[in-house]
Parts: sequence; C-alpha cells; structure tokens
Amino acid sequence: MTDIAFAWSALGGDPALLARVSTVVREGALPARLPVRELARASVGVCALAAAELGARRARLAEVPRVRLDDGAVATAFTSERHLLVDGRAPVAFAPLSRFWRTADGWVRTHANYPHHREQLLRALQLPEDPAAVGAALAERSALEVEETVYAAGGLAVAARTPVEWAAHEQAAAIARRPLIGIERLGPARARVLPPLTGSPLLPAAGLRVLDLTRVIAGPVATRTLALLGADVLRLDAPGSAELPDQHADTGFGKRSATLDLAVGRRTFQELLAAADVVVTGYRPGALDRFGLSAAELTERRPGLVVAQLSAWGAYGPWAGRRGFDSLVQAATGIAAVEGSPERPGVLPAQALDHGTGHLLAAAVLRALTEQTSEGRGRVLRLSLARTAAWLTDGIAPGEAGLGDEAPSPRLAETDSPLGRLRYAPSPVSFEGGPGDWARPPGPWGADPASWA
Repeated sequence: MTDIAFAWSALGGDPALLARVSTVVREGALPARLPVRELARASVGVCALAAAELGARRARLAEVPRVRLDDGAVATAFTSERHLLVDGRAPVAFAPLSRFWRTADGWVRTHANYPHHREQLLRALQLPEDPAAVGAALAERSALEVEETVYAAGGLAVAARTPVEWAAHEQAAAIARRPLIGIERLGPARARVLPPLTGSPLLPAAGLRVLDLTRVIAGPVATRTLALLGADVLRLDAPGSAELPDQHADTGFGKRSATLDLAVGRRTFQELLAAADVVVTGYRPGALDRFGLSAAELTERRPGLVVAQLSAWGAYGPWAGRRGFDSLVQAATGIAAVEGSPERPGVLPAQALDHGTGHLLAAAVLRALTEQTSEGRGRVLRLSLARTAAWLTDGIAPGEAGLGDEAPSPRLAETDSPLGRLRYAPSPVSFEGGPGDWARPPGPWGADPASWA
C-alpha cells in the first residue's frame, strides 16, 4: 500500500518515529483513480521525517521534531512545473511531438521535449517535423513496432499497455522482485562524524556537499530538497547540453549550476569527488560508467560516500539500459490505461512518479547519513520510476479514489532571481524548527564555477 509506514520501513526507519507525523487531509488533492494523494503524502512524509531525524541527531535534541504534512502543500509541490511563472510567463510543459498517438492496434506515447530526442524520433520514423505526418504514419503501424523502432534509433516511445499486459512483461517481473528502495552498504564500519548543528533554522544537511548529476524532474527534485535542508548542491552538466530553461528554473532552487566535460575534466571531477559527501546520478544505468563513475568506482575512490542512483526502468531486467520519463513509465505500466477511458489513455494529475521518487531519494540519502553517524559504511541507493509505479498500482483497484472532489487552492510564493521574477511552489517538506524556503533562487544554467562554495 502507498502509506508512509511502508515507505519508512523500506528506508529502514524506526517505526516509533511515525508517531511524530501528523497530516492535514485535503480530500480534493491530486484526484485520480489510483491513490496518488497517498503516494505523494507518504513520499514527502518520509522525507520530512528523515530530515527531522538527522537534524535531531546533529543538534543533539531530546526528541525528533514533529512533522506536519499538508495535502494542499504536497499537491502544489507535485505540480510545481505547472505553477511556475517567470516574469509572468507560464512554461510550456510538453512539446508538440510529446503525446499519445493512436496506432493500428492501440496507442503509443512519445517524448520529444529535448531537441536530440525529437531528432531521433523523426529519424527513426523517417518523417519531417510535422505532427499531422507523424500521426498519419503511426496510425498505420503497431504500437510495439513503433516502440522497438524508435528505441533502436535512440528515441523515446513506448506502447501503452494495460496493467495485465505490463504484468506479463519481463521488465515488470524484474521490478517486482526488487525493493522500493535498494540499499547496499559498502566499506569499513567507521562512524561518520558530522559537526553539531546550532542556531535556527534547523538545517539537517548543513555542511554536506552533494554532486548533482541529474536531469529533468525526479533527480533535481531530490537535490533541490537536499539544498533546502542546507546542503551545498553543485549540479554538473555537459557543456552544450543545456537543461530546458523552465525546468531548470523550477528545480534549480538552492543549487549552483556548472558545466564540466567529464571526458577532459577528470582531474576537476576528482577534486570535487574528494570533498563530496553524496553523489546523485539520474542518467540511464551504465551511461556514466565510461567516465569511471559507476557506483563501485565512486565508492572505491571516495570511501564512505553515499551514491544515490535514479533510473526510469531500474538497473536490471531487459529494459535496464533504456531511457525513460515519467510520462512513458505511466504509459508502459498500465497507469495510463487505468486513468483513461476505453477511447483514450489518461494521465495522473501530476508527474507523481517523478516527484514521489525524488522525495524518496532525498529521504534515502538523509537516512543513510543518519545511519552513518553510528555504523559508518558507504551506501549505494537505487530507485526507479518504474518501481515507484509498481508501489502506486500494487493491489489498488480502479475507482477507489474520488475524481470529482474540489482541489485545494495552490500554496505559492514569489521571489526575484537572476532569471526574473519567479512565482513558484514552496517545498512541502516541513518539520518543527526546519527551513521555510530555499536560501537562494535559481541562477542561469551553467553559470557557476565547477568548484565547491
């Protein structure tokens, strides 16, 4: 079930601490047939509780601070990209070629927000950049044929499956055998010594350095949350691989952004790694190995490091090496079929797999740091959007959640930034004495030096 007790147990947390969590229930938050509100509440709840636990440990508090969840704040944060305004301008969520398309035998979902993905999609289909031409061509082909053809060319497309069809897939079977959060403990058992915290607000991750090698939503949401909690987060991207501007604005709060060519800047990266406490990666499994950035190599070069790896489909099974996004995972795993109608697939009320997995990842990092203060050892943490999807759909019958309830009003804030005047969704991670907002707004992509503050 998508409840906080299950997620907290998956993180290895003390069940007694769950009594420190209270919830303000909003019946209209994230309405869907699947229990999206409960997944969102649970993932944010364990993140806030893990932050409060680490903060109490470092500040030597007698009790773990109380956590207060508000479904309205959680729902707003889970749709943050929709609420963002930059100087009054609303972002564009999906490109014209990122959508469901009818095929000869069903539906296929494509993703072409990034220019290189759009080019690979069109090259695979041997078509011009014309939605009408793409629609006409796909209508004559089977969904599975499109899926395989586009993926073989490096593009992104998946056939929309029913839950039964997905359950029969080898990748679904591989995912079902894995825990919600994979945790591997490595190296000598030397306790990590973290300096004590003083002052206000309580910042559990203060003084910790996080290398952020992620893109899109889930990974950046995790590192954005660690930045909220006081970590020095440095995001690294390859030169010439700029993040989508609005996506960067939405998920760049609290962080610095630099570019580094890993092929020629290995000495610089090694210097960064030597002082890092956490490395978060969000590329498909194996994509960074050629740069010597596999989890095994990272933890060998930096003993005691926490490595958090995020992927779309998991680092196992026949789809382990495939790229993916929240929208594609929803289509493949049967979520789109459950949320849709006989006439057309549907979608969740938020990119909940992204936001939920991002908060789970941040929670796993925080719990790893807490455990290290007593037992030491480095950690490799593995999460995937597809495994979070399995958590959402496990044993849940369609129609259990209300679809017609009125949604709560969004909880928004505004600030000036180097990017302009921003309207944004505050973080839903809240606990007694904790931070209320990020210490800095996002700046231009890639404008910071590749060095620690």
